[in-house]
Amino acid sequence: MPYVLDDTIAAVASPPGGAARGIVRLSGPRVLDCLRACFQAVPHRDLSAVARPTAVAGRLQCDDQPPRLPCELYLWPRTRSYTAQPVAELHTLGSPPLLAAVLARICRAGARLAEPGEFTLRAFLARRIDLTQAEAVLGVIDAAEPAQLDAALEQLAGGLARPLEQLRRRLLELLAELEAGFDFPDEDLPRLTADVLARELREAGRAVARLVRQMEGRTESAPAARVVLVGAPNAGKSSLFNALARGPQALVSDQPRTTRDYLVAELDLDGLKCRLVDTAGVEPSGSAGPADLEQAAQQMTSRQARGSQLRLLCIDAGRPISEWERRQLTDPSVRQLVVLTKIDRPRQSDCPRYDVATSSVRGEGLDVLRQTLRQALIGTDSAHTGGVAGSADRCRESLRRAAQDLARARIALRRGRGEELLAVEIRSALDELGHVVGAVYTEDVLEVIFSRFCIGK
Repeated sequence: MPYVLDDTIAAVASPPGGAARGIVRLSGPRVLDCLRACFQAVPHRDLSAVARPTAVAGRLQCDDQPPRLPCELYLWPRTRSYTAQPVAELHTLGSPPLLAAVLARICRAGARLAEPGEFTLRAFLARRIDLTQAEAVLGVIDAAEPAQLDAALEQLAGGLARPLEQLRRRLLELLAELEAGFDFPDEDLPRLTADVLARELREAGRAVARLVRQMEGRTESAPAARVVLVGAPNAGKSSLFNALARGPQALVSDQPRTTRDYLVAELDLDGLKCRLVDTAGVEPSGSAGPADLEQAAQQMTSRQARGSQLRLLCIDAGRPISEWERRQLTDPSVRQLVVLTKIDRPRQSDCPRYDVATSSVRGEGLDVLRQTLRQALIGTDSAHTGGVAGSADRCRESLRRAAQDLARARIALRRGRGEELLAVEIRSALDELGHVVGAVYTEDVLEVIFSRFCIGK
């Protein structure tokens, strides 16, 4: 259904939890009506007379009591705002109950609660930003490291939008000149020569290739989630590692303490990337073995476990569980899946609970483990592709088709197949580039993109 843009939306725009400052954001035609219900400028000021973006000091009124809470209002009263609508931000104390009370009063005055990403959606629909910049907003929010933040800020500032717009403008001008020539053959209009057409198409193809390389770099910047295998020596970690990695990478033996270092394999869980780490078995204190080597292996295991988003606790089905394993089962400080291994052997384990039962020898439970692992990783910080990497995933196919269209146009030109065919290929390339920036979109595409936002953005 069509998006509603003529109502007023409101949301808490600051992160969840208490803080020194909290923000409530509004956008829409009734912003001033909503402000009159909860905000009083100090000294008194008629907000309807404000004609340009302004900061106003005042107090908030959350109930029927006199206004008493300190507040700063940032008001964009006309269309010179992020959403091209009247916009206001109320900055006050970051108490969650207080912000909820302010939001409730604003909604009683005529606003409605904003949907996830609706402020940025309105900015996109108002052509304040294109779709790559909208995704960059999400990239900024989800950035987990400086490199991701830098890439998202660059894209938000137009790092993709500018070259895409320049390319689309050049192709539109080329298409207009071509179509004018064969739409008005009797007019004395300047005609494009074959050399000019070849040069323009070649430059356009190079521009698309540069954008493809840029998108590939964005995808590479998204870190894969890190999953570490932990367990007692000889609990089947390395066999499970090899089975999930689909290849012999870890040394497997019935002798304990075979794994001294750690190994890493890249897994693709139906499009979700993760790095699987196999570590040395965790020894109880006082175990036999070369002390220095054992201590180094244990320290390495501990470091890998601390740096992971999820751990797979492997428990051997062929033996009773140890006290260490019992403690790990009830450890609330870690996110983990409990994997029962070696179920092809006679069952002796008294493990009270587990998530997946597997046999690396028979391949039993591996597909279930992959799906369970994927579901567990969805929602972790490193599982998010973010807005910038999301742009790469969404746009890669459109850019590939645009490159193919331009290549076919060059072939048609060399073979002298007529300007009408050239125009068809150029128009098709423009449509594909339009999908990238959002000049051509469907509501399904917008739903997929903006549903990933949090409320208030």
